[in-house]
Amino acid sequence: MVPEEIKILHIDSNHPLLLSQLQEAGFTNHEDFKSSKEEIEAKIHDYNGIVIRSRFKIDKTFLDKATKLQFIARVGAGLESIDCDYALSKKISLIAAPEGNRNAVGEHALGMLLSLFNKLNQADREIRSGHWNREKNRGHELDGKMVGIIGYGNMGKSFAKKLRGFDVEVLCYDILENVGDANAKQVSLEELQQKSDVLSLHIPWTPETDKLVNADYINTFAKPFWLINTSRGKNVVTADLVQALETGKILGAGLDVLEYEKLSFETLFEEDKIPEAFQYLLESDKVLMSPHIAGWTFESHEKLAQTIVDKIKELYFGKNAEVKTPNRVTGIGGFFFKSEDPKALRDWYKKHLGLNTDDYGCTFWWKDKEGYDCATQWSPFISDTNYFSPSEKQFMQNFRVENLEELLVTLKQEGVQIIGEMENYDYGKFGWILDIEGNKIELWEPVDKVFL
Repeated sequence: MVPEEIKILHIDSNHPLLLSQLQEAGFTNHEDFKSSKEEIEAKIHDYNGIVIRSRFKIDKTFLDKATKLQFIARVGAGLESIDCDYALSKKISLIAAPEGNRNAVGEHALGMLLSLFNKLNQADREIRSGHWNREKNRGHELDGKMVGIIGYGNMGKSFAKKLRGFDVEVLCYDILENVGDANAKQVSLEELQQKSDVLSLHIPWTPETDKLVNADYINTFAKPFWLINTSRGKNVVTADLVQALETGKILGAGLDVLEYEKLSFETLFEEDKIPEAFQYLLESDKVLMSPHIAGWTFESHEKLAQTIVDKIKELYFGKNAEVKTPNRVTGIGGFFFKSEDPKALRDWYKKHLGLNTDDYGCTFWWKDKEGYDCATQWSPFISDTNYFSPSEKQFMQNFRVENLEELLVTLKQEGVQIIGEMENYDYGKFGWILDIEGNKIELWEPVDKVFL
């Protein structure tokens, strides 16, 4: 089908770029923000795609009437308002946009945590009421704490990344294996529950996570802890949370979502009566709440829409393969130089400049832009070393590279003089070249974790 034949129904308002860019791409777009679910069902058979937020549930009844539907795009992170299994059985593509608001959620979770630790909201309220209570508002520092993250997808990873500036250890648990990264160590649920001072939830609402955080779950934690929930309200049993706040098992709670929210997230209660547990949250100084806005920023409003546009266009036009220029040098791997007495020189640098030297010199650790630990080596060599050969210079540089094997092929094609053959070790791959002035350069594709 050509784009003009693809009819898309938008049933919720979104950033205007979503509609404009889809129109520019040739799709036919219709808007209907007011009709009821039944009224939308009566005409959905005429559409190939639907763009939603959370106005109503896309259930089996709806899907059976959507006879031409090719995709459902939700401008948000989760798909819990859609009967996903049934939609997939009808070969309907499901599109979500967790990439669009993950940064907002990470920042919001960190903001809630810091506010709880430092009692900022409580202190602000008291000053506005004429009370100047310093000791009552003495806070806690995040440094040295153990932060546990349940659910290490887009949102969990974003929160962990925000914590990089703090001296904390971050643990994550996820039902998927091998999702840990430089920002969080993946562990078993049991280990996370034994060690965590803070628990942050970043999980969808599913049958498996519904009422996950109940009294039994809370009591499996070895230490009292702070709870942050920016995921879904029904993942936490509010009455059990209140009991844990009363006993001190939970020291404080930052809640962007609540068990009582309607599916649309636009209003709070299904009924007018305020539940007793919620009344406690309203009155407690240990609780900080916001109305499901963790991912609701001006920036995420635009990014969510752009993500949906990109994914719809990819569905029909394919992904535009951008030719990525491979990185060559990614950092300084080391500086090596000749010395008459390497040991005496290492000792001098240790004594007078404080270098933490060993038999090889000194290793400097730093983090790259992705948060990974990286090493740079400073090493004096005995003056008659052959390691710098065929160069006769007094020094040799080591550069960190991304793909050594590919780079050596490229350099050879460019006429660069290659010295010897590439060598493999536990700590990385090595190759050598000469520059136009005869300086020998060592190229290193590192495996830094070997040194940790």
